[in-house]
Amino acid sequence: MRTKTLKKNKINVITLGCSKNVYDSEVLMGQLKASGKEVVHEEEGNIVVINTCGFIKNAKEESVNTILDYMQKKEDGEVDKVFVTGCLSERYKPDLQKEIPNVDQYFGTTELPQLLKALGADYKHELIGERLTTTPKNYAYLKIAEGCDRPCSFCAIPLMRGKHKSTPIENLVIEAEKLAANGVKELVLIAQDLTYYGLDIYKKRNLAELLEALVKVDGIEWIRLHYAFPTGFPMDVLDVMKREPKICNYIDIPLQHISDKILKSMRRGTTQVKTTKLLKDFRVAVPEMTIRTTLIVGYPGETEEDYQTLKAWVEAMRFERLGCFTYSHEENTHAFNLEDDVPEEVKMARANEIMEIQSQISWELNQAKIGETFKVVIDRKEGEYFVGRTEFDSPDVDNEVLINASKTYLKTGEFATVKVTEAADFDLYAEVV
Repeated sequence: MRTKTLKKNKINVITLGCSKNVYDSEVLMGQLKASGKEVVHEEEGNIVVINTCGFIKNAKEESVNTILDYMQKKEDGEVDKVFVTGCLSERYKPDLQKEIPNVDQYFGTTELPQLLKALGADYKHELIGERLTTTPKNYAYLKIAEGCDRPCSFCAIPLMRGKHKSTPIENLVIEAEKLAANGVKELVLIAQDLTYYGLDIYKKRNLAELLEALVKVDGIEWIRLHYAFPTGFPMDVLDVMKREPKICNYIDIPLQHISDKILKSMRRGTTQVKTTKLLKDFRVAVPEMTIRTTLIVGYPGETEEDYQTLKAWVEAMRFERLGCFTYSHEENTHAFNLEDDVPEEVKMARANEIMEIQSQISWELNQAKIGETFKVVIDRKEGEYFVGRTEFDSPDVDNEVLINASKTYLKTGEFATVKVTEAADFDLYAEVV
């Protein structure tokens, strides 16, 4: 009698897009593990879950191409099943089902219990903070809220993530404690909008109170703030930042543009004068703060004059960290009703010019650091260098500190005090003191 061997399923989770997707994949993997499933992140597995991004054109293309790659693997017998979840699936499920019908099932951003059921697992409500982290062991993302209530004209996030929903402070503290117990030393706080945190459940902006609770978690040494909306920013956060050494002197505050005409069309609820004042208030309250921002060029109706206003402002503000993106015309957003009238090559030229200006600013600011000492965390070893970051640098997007590995041995995940010996546009070279 022939016996059929039962093949043990291994679930491979693939993450595309932003840190919020990384977090969602980690929660999914934690739930699968709790149900006794074998789960890996971006390795080999016969069942594949693709967590997609649907934010802008390039991200959507990457997501679709990844799905098509795995459909080919399924056809070739390399994988058995392919499930698709995340933002692209939330936003375009009917289209995807029609265009790529041989995906086993599509799930939206709020359908974790249904996805788990399809994978033969149960959704466990009691698993607060039980995640399988995919980042280096020393840092992890902590998502403090989901969704967004802002009306920005260019943004599709509310379509994919729904209304703003804060996670209660006590749940976030439990999650932070579990991360710290697993060796995490740095929390990167993320949400579509940190500024709004608490308004829905506490009826007030409560980010400062959350920070007060998180700094009490033993083992956590750095807490970093990402994606704070400028309008209505709770200024008491700066008092906590100034007072609490665990909170990095760092904030990521996407400003998008500065021309009043463009800000109004973008529905940002602010002006050049208000934005400039807010940044000056930041600098007065926490003089050593590093400010990261992101800008969009080529928005519908952006004239040469609007662009020159933005360019002059970037030169004047001297941001420590800045990213610049070209406008992406997204269906079902408010701006989709406008004519996408800035030619692609003009968008690219503007973005490149802004980044060249920023590169020079960054180089000048870095030169001033030569001879200074900094506390750095070591993220990894690459070639002949240990690669670390200061409190002024976020993982993956900011400057790094390179320390010659032939002179010193450092452990990844540990902190070290270093002295800067050389500086380039975006990186510092240092030796341990």
